Amino acid sequence: MKFKMAENSLFAILLRSPWWISLALAAAIALAVFALLPRNIAPFGAVGAIPIAAIGVVAAVRQWKAPSAAQVERTLAAVSAQGWRDFCAGLEAGFARDGYAVSRLGGAGADLRLERRGRVALVSARRWKAASHGLEPLRELQAATEAAEAQEGIYVAAGGTFNDQARAYATLHGIGLFGAPELARLLR
Repeated sequence: MKFKMAENSLFAILLRSPWWISLALAAAIALAVFALLPRNIAPFGAVGAIPIAAIGVVAAVRQWKAPSAAQVERTLAAVSAQGWRDFCAGLEAGFARDGYAVSRLGGAGADLRLERRGRVALVSARRWKAASHGLEPLRELQAATEAAEAQEGIYVAAGGTFNDQARAYATLHGIGLFGAPELARLLR
């Protein structure tokens, strides 16, 4: 089950911020509570800082696992120099290392089929070098995902940008947009 969070909620902003900001905010709340409330009530008020501290821990784990900007740049440089066969082989190896059973597809709309724990995802990666990504390849992936009765579609784009319509379509249909940071993590 995936949980969606509002893009500009306090927790979403803290998750995107450096981890130490959440922990500093939680500490500031706890200190303010102990300074302003009577001693017998202060511990109960300080409990309010726990969710923010938890967000700090989650952000720290995410940021620790995330590739650095230099790693992303190196990956993009290596990927842009590769041909389709090498790039696809790298994707296969990365997904297999992450525990997926991977098979190549020959049809339009999707290039790889991933399966793990009974869940199937189709991956479209043929246009990974495109400078701009629009609706058409996402529609093709969605059609292939529905035809294969897969639970998820993943669109791989090493670089370039997605227009607003493409982002909205991907969100509406549950298509994962797999960009440079995700590629750097997968192709480590």
